[in-house]
Amino acid sequence: MPERVSLRPSPRPTNRHPQMSLDPEQLQERIVALEIEHRDLDEAIARLADLPTRDDLLLTRLKKRKLQLKDQILQLKMLLVPDIPA
Repeated sequence: MPERVSLRPSPRPTNRHPQMSLDPEQLQERIVALEIEHRDLDEAIARLADLPTRDDLLLTRLKKRKLQLKDQILQLKMLLVPDIPA
């Protein structure tokens, strides 16, 4: 029997910008956690797409969540870059 994988997206945080109060080390830890979730979603999407009876709605939702994670990762990485005066 194949291994069961949870295909439910993780709940969204209630605080809109919690990263604003985090130090660089905490930001990096959050980035790593999001990157892990992003990779896991990528694997789950690939497995789901290979199934003969795939759920297209679930597949679309997972892909959307993956894009949201990518955007979050990029936003957090930008917070780590110091502002350069013009």
